[in-house]
Amino acid sequence: MTTAPPAAPAAPTRAPAGLFAPSPTSSARPEAPPLPPVRRTPLIVAGLLAVALTAYVWSAHGAKPGVLLLLGLGLGVTLFHSRFGFTSAWRQLVAVGNGTGLRAHALLLGTTATLFALVIGTSTGLFGAQPAPSGGTIGVGLFAGSVLFAIGMQLGGACASGTLFAVGSGQTSVVLTLFGFIAGATLAAWQFDLWQDLPAWEPVVLSDHIGWFGSWAVTIAALLLVVLVSRRVQARRNPPPLGPVPSARGAAVRALRGSWPLVAGALVLSVLGAGVLLVSGGAWGVTSAFSLWGSELVGALGGHPENWTWWRQPGNAQMLAGPVLADRTSLTDIGIMIGAAVAAALGGSWALHRGIPWRTAVAAVLGGVLMGIGARLAGGCNIGAYLAGIASGSLSGWLWGAFALAGTWVGLRLRPLFGLGNPKPGDGIC
Repeated sequence: MTTAPPAAPAAPTRAPAGLFAPSPTSSARPEAPPLPPVRRTPLIVAGLLAVALTAYVWSAHGAKPGVLLLLGLGLGVTLFHSRFGFTSAWRQLVAVGNGTGLRAHALLLGTTATLFALVIGTSTGLFGAQPAPSGGTIGVGLFAGSVLFAIGMQLGGACASGTLFAVGSGQTSVVLTLFGFIAGATLAAWQFDLWQDLPAWEPVVLSDHIGWFGSWAVTIAALLLVVLVSRRVQARRNPPPLGPVPSARGAAVRALRGSWPLVAGALVLSVLGAGVLLVSGGAWGVTSAFSLWGSELVGALGGHPENWTWWRQPGNAQMLAGPVLADRTSLTDIGIMIGAAVAAALGGSWALHRGIPWRTAVAAVLGGVLMGIGARLAGGCNIGAYLAGIASGSLSGWLWGAFALAGTWVGLRLRPLFGLGNPKPGDGIC
């Protein structure tokens, strides 16, 4: 009687080839849990608020502010559905070497850079807008501010855009981060005289030296290098996979209610961000509105923010004097929160969280304050300085990202002091 030879061991699975294909992880990503039911009451409230506010802005301030609010609503829906984050992406990269989020950043940056080159290079604008690149100064403020911002991200649990869509989706602890963010941005505007003369050099924008095609080509090449390095790092460290979020099976239902792939989120965000540039002439930003909201509150309480040097700067005085609901950044920020609320309610995820540990609450407020101060020092946040800067071909955007990675390393070491965990190589997910 003969016996069959023993079966050969199965060959290890390999990640699909391709620049943006997933890199190896220590285990397969778990299946996404099913979606909970639609949260009808939050959906109705958020939907009515979106319609009423859009109608008011459109009638009171015109089509341009109305379109900006609609773009903000779209940004909020996209940020929530794709869970597109900057804080978690950098944390996963630095802590365990998972570069999935960073590669999604590269796709967002590259697509936005392409659209920016087309829009700004051809001087195409709507409503009479004259689109211009975002080129930040390079100096001590940029370096210190981006480090402070990144530390604040890791303590507060969200970046600038992440804070807005997390607040919209009902995450109570991040409401504390938002309050701290507004306080920090207002404090930095009040004390502008203390840091306005920090050593700095003029902006370096590639298109001024090699034209828009050359700027685009250099940016894309640099982003491809980032992708390749992140893949090499991930292959060497073999980190845990990303944790799944609730989703749906059918494509149509998933588009409306479920989670979107990071690639889809990056592409839609780049189109909406380019829409902000087309309509307003400036890149999508977040944090200047926080200084405005805080200063308006100071004025309502009897203060005189109009006398602060910050609000006497070109462009800032007009922002403070005008209605909040006509301010470009305020409109997109408010739109993000409402859009995220609609998306979270549709996905059944909208919920107010109670019983926040006191150390988490302290970290949230402190993180927000650090982000507010850091954004003012650096001339922007992960959106206005990092995304818009790199997409504009500005050296300041790349430097912001590099120093933010250093700040992330510091922030990860501070998180345990506040009872906050970090991903570990032996975790099932990160």
